[in-house]
Amino acid sequence: MKYVKKYCSIFIICFQNMPYLFKNKYIIIICFLSFLLGIVVDSLVGERAQSFIQTRVLNQRIKNENSALNIAEKPSINIDLFYEAYKQASENYYGFDTISEKDMVSGMIKGFINSFWDKHSEYFNIDETRKFNEVLSGDFEWIGAVIEKNDFWVVIGRIIGGSPAKESGLLSGDIITKANNEELKNINLTDAVAKIRWKAGTTVILEIIRPWQKEVIIKTVTRRKIDIPSVEGKIIDGTSIGQITLSIFGEKTADDFSRTLTELEDKKITGLIIDLRDNGGGYLETAVSILSNFVEKDKILVTTKEKNPFFNRSYFSYGNNGKKLPIVVLINENSASASEITAGALKDYNLAILVGQKSYGKGSVQQPFNLSDGSEMKITIAKWYTPKDNLIDKIGINPDIEVKFEKDDFEKKYDRQLEEAKNILSRFILLWDKQKTVDAYLKERETILKKALESSTGSLKK
Repeated sequence: MKYVKKYCSIFIICFQNMPYLFKNKYIIIICFLSFLLGIVVDSLVGERAQSFIQTRVLNQRIKNENSALNIAEKPSINIDLFYEAYKQASENYYGFDTISEKDMVSGMIKGFINSFWDKHSEYFNIDETRKFNEVLSGDFEWIGAVIEKNDFWVVIGRIIGGSPAKESGLLSGDIITKANNEELKNINLTDAVAKIRWKAGTTVILEIIRPWQKEVIIKTVTRRKIDIPSVEGKIIDGTSIGQITLSIFGEKTADDFSRTLTELEDKKITGLIIDLRDNGGGYLETAVSILSNFVEKDKILVTTKEKNPFFNRSYFSYGNNGKKLPIVVLINENSASASEITAGALKDYNLAILVGQKSYGKGSVQQPFNLSDGSEMKITIAKWYTPKDNLIDKIGINPDIEVKFEKDDFEKKYDRQLEEAKNILSRFILLWDKQKTVDAYLKERETILKKALESSTGSLKK
């Protein structure tokens, strides 16, 4: 309404000066047309127009980001204490004269970025930037495991289905201490990845610590190029339930998902399981496209919030004409980023029952900044919020029904979470009410556990 207020003000001023204005009929006409223009503009310029303007400004900001940076400008933070520490170290540290200025400055920047306590914000010096780009090139193949840094070594965050890591029996949560007998302790993630990845056909011997086992585990994994379909769909044997598994939110994933969903609907499925377990995410736009298959047109799917609120942006559903289906979404501790956007929106709109374990909690947007010496830093510039304005980052998405694997499930290759999802969806199809389905399932599970406890107590008494 700000446009109406603005042009109303003009009209009032005109009215107050009416005696003078009557002398000139053209001025009266201009004032009246200004008032009408204000109303028309207000009706046409809405949230979408504002979003368009913000997008244009954001693109221009990204385009000019480095050139607009005034390096000579003094930082607002008081760094007198740093200069004091620098003076003491330069005058007293024994090997100070042997440290290169490049290494010193690089270390300062690393310390600065580390002070954010944000594992997704990183600084790469020139050598690390080069290694990082080499790892991403086509000359190196991998084992199909996404690794992360912990306090000492590196830990497997998730395993890609159908990969050498999966076939070799590696598990999410395994701590890798050595690669080809080279210690991975206290080295950065880029160097650790470089030791594990190499040319297709070569092998890497990994020394593993598994938290729930005492013995050190040795695994030999053969590297290869992995072409993983981002979407796999099928009808579960003996049921009318469709299952779509997403391994990543890639460029073609949205189109593949829509095509697979249509194929399943043509086969008259009565319910759908969407498996987002171990899916580390990908493109935000892909999540928006996939959600548009289920969420009503023009509903908010996700909002990104930046340091400057002017650049906050909401993403809306394109809408769909498909029939509504009871949906169960499988998530686990490795479902992250775009997976959490998808699960969060379906949960907020009560379109799906979430089953499994709490998701990872990666709800932030990183942007790389190339520095003048060839080094690079990648920092968090925004956070994601669900339609109900729930922060995803470092919190994650809680399932409606928690289902954990038991120790024997791994040995027996029993997918407990999927089996429970099938059971829950069968109830959902019959009841067509999310909350009633969740309540009925939890009540039955509580009864079963109570009987098992009573049976166990009775056996002990005997």
